[in-house]
Amino acid sequence: MAPTIPGFDYQRVSVADGVSLRAAVGGTGSPIVLLHGFPQTHLMWRHVAADLAADHTVICPDLRGYGGSDKPAETDGSVYSKRTMAADVVTLARALGHERFALAGHDRGALVAFRAGLDHPDAITHLASLDVLPTLDMWDALHGVTASVAFHLYLMAQPAGLPEQLIAASPDLFFGYFLDLWTNDPQAIPADIRAAYLEACRNAVPSIVADYRASAGIDVEHDQADRASGNQLQMPVTVLQQDWGSALGFDAAALWRAWSPDLHHSTVTTGHFMAEESPADVAKSLRDLLTR
Repeated sequence: MAPTIPGFDYQRVSVADGVSLRAAVGGTGSPIVLLHGFPQTHLMWRHVAADLAADHTVICPDLRGYGGSDKPAETDGSVYSKRTMAADVVTLARALGHERFALAGHDRGALVAFRAGLDHPDAITHLASLDVLPTLDMWDALHGVTASVAFHLYLMAQPAGLPEQLIAASPDLFFGYFLDLWTNDPQAIPADIRAAYLEACRNAVPSIVADYRASAGIDVEHDQADRASGNQLQMPVTVLQQDWGSALGFDAAALWRAWSPDLHHSTVTTGHFMAEESPADVAKSLRDLLTR
């Protein structure tokens, strides 16, 4: 049996024509939506979600294109733009009865959360981002040989065809590489969870690539438009990330502050999968955010 978050109910919710998201919902109280990253599913939040459910309604969806959610074909760049994926999340929350909610995202989910905060400020009360830079800043920060750390971004930015075929030829090797490389504690992702991640990714190669391809195209355009207009995140924002700035030569806090006047930025000593390696610390940071 596939793993689930114990005590959570699972629902499928229609968020757009022909697109439904699978979501785990648990707890009672003020709502918070938790968005997963790559190469994972909503299960990455299993520990944090159980903690927060003691006094919050916690909603953990699989993003469009991932896990148990629908995977529409990439007909153009907008299908997997973060604007479209953010609209999915807002529609999901409203369908579950929440016009306003806190939102936290990790990795790809953090980019969706960032876009939701910019596009839907009346819906997002608080915003947390785990271990990314905004898309526009991410591309600016990568340069020279140091950009090799993000080779997958460049691979999946290529036109449709090549990256899908290369990854589909050995998906477990490709996706498993990141599960191994990005963790400081291999025991944080036990065998059954790892197997669930790999199976989910194996069945979603085209949509995962499309998600990344959008971040090299239409997502950049959206960020550029917001930067030019001065649009910023109006809600309290917490950012947790590894100290990539020291390694790659940028000031992560300053980059985030340009987008967020009300920012709390912290670096962490865990690996990339911090919600699984140090769930109590992540849950505390989210609880602290919700009091601001």
